[in-house]
Amino acid sequence: MGHRMDRANRFDRAIDSIAVEDEVHSRSRAAAASCGIAVMAKASAPGRAKTRLVPPLSYEEAAALNTAFLQDVTDNVLLAARHAAPGASIAPYAAYGPAGSEDFFRHTFAASIGLIPAWLPNFGDCLYHTISEIFARGHNAAVVLNADSPTLPTALLNETAEVLAQPGDRAVLGPSSDGGYYLLGLKKPHRRMFDDITWSTERVAEQTLERAREIKLDMHLLPEWYDVDDVDCLRRLHGEICRPRPVSPQPDVRRRQPHYAHYTAALLDRLWPDGDFARSPEDVVLVERMRA
Repeated sequence: MGHRMDRANRFDRAIDSIAVEDEVHSRSRAAAASCGIAVMAKASAPGRAKTRLVPPLSYEEAAALNTAFLQDVTDNVLLAARHAAPGASIAPYAAYGPAGSEDFFRHTFAASIGLIPAWLPNFGDCLYHTISEIFARGHNAAVVLNADSPTLPTALLNETAEVLAQPGDRAVLGPSSDGGYYLLGLKKPHRRMFDDITWSTERVAEQTLERAREIKLDMHLLPEWYDVDDVDCLRRLHGEICRPRPVSPQPDVRRRQPHYAHYTAALLDRLWPDGDFARSPEDVVLVERMRA
């Protein structure tokens, strides 16, 4: 019995050693990439994720949609990493919260997605902490990316890494149609870029550009894209996924080619195959009672 336990203990130690070694190799490979891109990820708990879509969605449906978005956005970063230009390589991360939700993300994401705890009271602090942590992990450029745009063109992620690989200090901003931004990339952890921003308003992108001008930081602007945070955008997303555009050989058109979000497509097809997100008055009353 004692010999069996000793062998078992040696086996467990060997497995632990292999796991640590794998993690070291994974971090080493990630550190070799010139640009780290972190998705700002919130765990999918009913009543805590995508609540602006409730109604017409239920809390459970909104949480399921959040998970699909997270899977598609991180897949998009992995796709960009596979197609990265020489000198503009990409390492994928998820900056996650709330505290204690790490297991959810380890089960949801591929093992190649590095995890960064980033749950602070102020959203600007979350972004700055994430940017700083990416630099601390050995990358020359750091990007924060929202989790609300599952069809964001992959080419824009590669363009971001390529711009940030150029000599000299610079930034990249991807403005959203609602006045925020879906992406911000930096070559240095400029704290001022996150100060005095009225988060969750239509002035976020405008104020971010003002901060860049204040510190004389060159800014590269990407094309505008959209966040899925209301039912109109949800219907737009449904149409984009159900009627995908053919891939164009023209570079400028391909730059705006939506990423095919297959996790989101499967969920939409299962729950809302006709794209009808309307709820009956009884459903809306039930949701409002749950909110109270």
